[in-house]
Amino acid sequence: MRSLHLSVFALIFSNILFLILLAGCEKKQNTEILETEDYSIEEFNVIDETIEAERIAIELALRQTASEIAAGLDDRQLAAQVIISGLDGSGPLNDDMKFLFSQCPAGGIVFFRYNLNADNETIKKHISEVSEFIETDVSILPFIAVDHEGGYVNRFRRGVADLPHANSYETMMEEQELDQEKVIELILTDSFNSGLKINELGFNLNFAPVAEYSNEDSSVFLAERAYSESPEFVRAAASAFIYGMKQAGILCAVKHFPGHAGDDPHFYDSVLNGSPEELAELVSPFAALIKSGCAQAIMVSHSLVTSIDSDNIASLSPAVMETWLRQDLGFKGIIVCDDFSMASARNKSKLNPQAATVRSLAAGADMVLVWPPDLLRTHRAIQAALKDESLPRKRLLEAAERIIFEKLRMGLAAGGKAWGTPEESRD
Repeated sequence: MRSLHLSVFALIFSNILFLILLAGCEKKQNTEILETEDYSIEEFNVIDETIEAERIAIELALRQTASEIAAGLDDRQLAAQVIISGLDGSGPLNDDMKFLFSQCPAGGIVFFRYNLNADNETIKKHISEVSEFIETDVSILPFIAVDHEGGYVNRFRRGVADLPHANSYETMMEEQELDQEKVIELILTDSFNSGLKINELGFNLNFAPVAEYSNEDSSVFLAERAYSESPEFVRAAASAFIYGMKQAGILCAVKHFPGHAGDDPHFYDSVLNGSPEELAELVSPFAALIKSGCAQAIMVSHSLVTSIDSDNIASLSPAVMETWLRQDLGFKGIIVCDDFSMASARNKSKLNPQAATVRSLAAGADMVLVWPPDLLRTHRAIQAALKDESLPRKRLLEAAERIIFEKLRMGLAAGGKAWGTPEESRD
């Protein structure tokens, strides 16, 4: 396995070296064009196409590497890679969590307010300990995730990485008579500055921004979390937030596709009864973010979308995730599904969290949030589903490849160790 991965890295290196040389030639050509002041738009388009070709070649090489790494994982590691686990406590890893992660080296860890009730240095040490413990097993660092939208959806102590609530930007624009362009620039700046602070702590994945716009159905639940009632403003604001975070080293999981209706889905059902035309309008901010390449991860809600799939909530629906989100809208990134212990998931699916997780992965999800008490049961359920083929191996490998691809791009899956060295399962 080691020699195989070294050869793949050699391929990546050779591709990148070739493309750098090519880009250098183009840069030199561009300089000469500028010196003569005799150039045309068409000549600059050639250079733009070269840059795009470079990006595509590097992406293909990374995807090939991700595929090789995923194929080298054993069942225990593969089943763990698609799980984002919660974490008990705010201090060093306790014995229970060490045992859980020794059995299930989760692909992601999500921190909540009770995990972050400490000074910054303690948080850094805690995150580093968790990451290194998991990396020791699989040589792939986990995503370290948090919900950091701004306003009251802020898991940190006041002053650590504060952001205003999303709706405040439109209010500011109206009250201060500011141009939308200036407000969007402010969102980008705020996002970048806050992203730098959370990245410094060790975070690399943010479950934000909310790309749902506020309407009659969703305003009770979303309230200040929605940027606006205008889909166009939401698209521009969400794009700026994502770009700012990306520049700071943070991957954003845009939420919650395709939307919500009613009160808080942690406690109540969410049912979307719109027509296909109304649904297209509802997801228009998501569609725009996907088309522009801005959305690299999307969190799917537990809403029932009656005109798409009257039997399954969105997070369990192939019609929503595979057909609508992937085929129709062209999304190629990571699909994340929220915690299946939420009432909106339990009430409609009638499934326990581990059974729902398996169904969700089979339906098209790539990663699912799991609480520590359900972690081992869920991990074992995924492995059992692999064995009896109720969860196709191809589907799980596809999910792992998307996850590892993003980790490669972010420097979370590198290091020269032999990925996926077979080990005796400790389950």
